[in-house]
Amino acid sequence: MSETAVVALLQTDPGTDQAANLERTFTLIDEAARAGAGWIALPETFHLRGPNALKLAQAEPIPGPLTEALATAARTHGVWLFAGSFNERSNDPNKTWNTGLVFDPEGRRAAAYRKIHLFDVVVDGQVKAMESTRNLPGDRIVSVDTPLGTVGLTICYDLRFPELFRALARRGAVATMVPSNFTTPTGRDHWEVLLRARAIENGQYVIAAATIGNGDGEGGFKAFGRSLVVDPWGTVIACAPDEIGVTYARIDVARVHKVRRQIPTLLHLRPDVYASS
Repeated sequence: MSETAVVALLQTDPGTDQAANLERTFTLIDEAARAGAGWIALPETFHLRGPNALKLAQAEPIPGPLTEALATAARTHGVWLFAGSFNERSNDPNKTWNTGLVFDPEGRRAAAYRKIHLFDVVVDGQVKAMESTRNLPGDRIVSVDTPLGTVGLTICYDLRFPELFRALARRGAVATMVPSNFTTPTGRDHWEVLLRARAIENGQYVIAAATIGNGDGEGGFKAFGRSLVVDPWGTVIACAPDEIGVTYARIDVARVHKVRRQIPTLLHLRPDVYASS
């Protein structure tokens, strides 16, 4: 089993032109692969942001043209591609799934995760979002096995639910992906704190590729960016500047094992007590 990997986080500013968004994304994937990244992580909604009608009109099934293009990119560069999230066509004509995909270095689809927790919030007039009006919630916890170990899959607002991260850690996840389109008003105070907390609680890497720019095209919020990698001790080992680009970090599974030996919280869980409360 491999012990280390270089992970590249793509920070992008997607708009309403899906073709242009994808051209920029694949250019950055190429840049990251040429720089030696073995894992490449895309942000939430890397392919498209804009009005709900546009997202519905351009939603795709799995497999579809977008998934095939992503598979080709993973195979061409020989990388693990953690493909943020996209609008997956659902059986409801008015809603999509917000779905993250993983492709292995052979271009095979290794996992698909549908976002479980939908972002329905109102924050002091600064943010109003009702994701449930356009998306269906997922109903499965998903992880993927890689040569480095198990990797958990989440998307953005899932970050606020420690139960999901704990469930993934109990599956053996050495890292969890958090592709995001996080709002600036909440991101200023919550983004780094939450990412570090999830890493510390579970003794795992947390890898969060994020968007910048106009957050959704309808709600009007500005996306926070600040793509981060947090190590199992809770130390931020990589942070993107406020611009489009690629940020790199090296992750080492030995670090996970060391931290979990030092502070073995996963061995000290008391579900017998929690269940009785």
